[in-house]
Amino acid sequence: MSVQLLDQGRASFAQQRWTEAYARLTAADRADPLSADDLARLATAAVLLARDVEGSDLFGRAHHAYLEQGDVEDAARCAFWAGMILVGHGGPAQGNGWFARAARVAEDGPADGVIRGYLRLPEALRAMRTGAYAEALEGFVAAREVGLRWRDPDLLALARLGIGGTRVLLGSLAEGSALLDEVMVDVTAGQVSEIPSGIVYCAVIGVCRETFDLPRAREWTAALSRWCERQPDLVPFRGECLINRAHIMLAHGDWPDALAEAERAVERLTDPPQPELGRAVYQQAEILRLLGRLDEAETAYLRANQLGEEPQPGLALLRVEQGRVQDAAVAVRRVLDGAPHSLARCRVLPAVVEVLLTAGDVRQARRAAGELADMAARRDNPWLHAVAAGADGTVLLAEGRPDAALAELRRAWGLWQDLGVPYEAARTRAAMGKAYRATGDEDAAQLELDAARWAFAQLGAPQDLTRVEALSRQAPLAPGGLTPREVEVLRLVATGRTNRAIAAELFLSEKTVARHLSNIFTKLDLPSRAAATAYAYERHLV
Repeated sequence: MSVQLLDQGRASFAQQRWTEAYARLTAADRADPLSADDLARLATAAVLLARDVEGSDLFGRAHHAYLEQGDVEDAARCAFWAGMILVGHGGPAQGNGWFARAARVAEDGPADGVIRGYLRLPEALRAMRTGAYAEALEGFVAAREVGLRWRDPDLLALARLGIGGTRVLLGSLAEGSALLDEVMVDVTAGQVSEIPSGIVYCAVIGVCRETFDLPRAREWTAALSRWCERQPDLVPFRGECLINRAHIMLAHGDWPDALAEAERAVERLTDPPQPELGRAVYQQAEILRLLGRLDEAETAYLRANQLGEEPQPGLALLRVEQGRVQDAAVAVRRVLDGAPHSLARCRVLPAVVEVLLTAGDVRQARRAAGELADMAARRDNPWLHAVAAGADGTVLLAEGRPDAALAELRRAWGLWQDLGVPYEAARTRAAMGKAYRATGDEDAAQLELDAARWAFAQLGAPQDLTRVEALSRQAPLAPGGLTPREVEVLRLVATGRTNRAIAAELFLSEKTVARHLSNIFTKLDLPSRAAATAYAYERHLV
């Protein structure tokens, strides 16, 4: 019976049917302890089913079994994977113990054995996490040289992954991305075994997301989806796949499907809890916020924070929707101050511009937009160029320079259109409508606002739809020779808003609001705000 179970377990493993392989090999192990090779198979199946601690223990058993038969290299390799799994599961001390064991065992093998290349990887990863990128690069390159010498595809894939990721962090985006593409070719061709394949897929797509490379992220996520579909009971990487799919669906405007994917990712990564659960919950929160389900979004952001995922800048944008603008401004400033490198700052800066303009801090918003522009100038990245142009356009509008704003906003809109990102394109058109109105071109303003309104309705973005509909209703009547912008200011004065509040509402500086108000008093021959309020009500401007 145990022989039959063992044969069935090996067959299931070869067919990548991990649940069956795990069950049959476990049953065979109970009947008669497995050999080293079969223990390694069982350990792999356990890890692919998210049984990480058990998988590490099984790799440990395989390590001892290989030692008993005198196979030093495979024994050290199993010790390495036992350590890697424990480190990834939040057990660095135990993981480091296994790395030390692997190193000691490797001393009985060849001086230039393949395991010495594997053992360079955790050292390089630690250096990368602490920002010691030059040291990390040195370690990954050394691991690659060992992989080349021994023609070990798993080691080569992991080393090249590390080199490419480090190059990106060092600012060599094109070179790093090319290296990542190269390693992905080997993975998609089936030349790399399952656990390192999953690591490479998830890491490369993560780099694409962090570098705002939407086309590349879309392509490799599709490849990851196909890989996962061939192994339907995968847990860790399938959950990662669902998060990435949700992110791409969100960008492309498929919001209901994106929410469904995010919810499936949360469900899959919850039992047992996986390290990526916090990111899945954050993705869920982002979609809920855009859909206008603010209470549910807040709950999700707070849960993501409890799981160790930074809830910003999404939570700050939610606070703006809740009217807690100053809380949002404090939060984005804090996160930006703590951003460790330029890519992390790119993720936060667009929200910084939006929040600070809402708070009326045009000067600091200008600084944030300028930093985005500098970053975009150094990178050939359409997403980043679109974000930077849009940020510059909204700040120029707040500074009272609508003609200059329109040039930047048109450029941003074209880029969003090319990338197929309808929400950002619609937001840009709404800003263009405000800019046209500020120049006195009401026909063009209404065209842009109508286009934005239609897009928000199609997306299911209720908050944005409400805002653009309010803008559409504010077609200026221009009494007394007032400009369209002066009519907007007069209307807000009549509602009792202060100059600071008007500046925040219209994305202007307080100085610009004061200038508009002075012009209104002069043109209408009015002595005070109270008189201006009476005038607005008399002419039904409010």
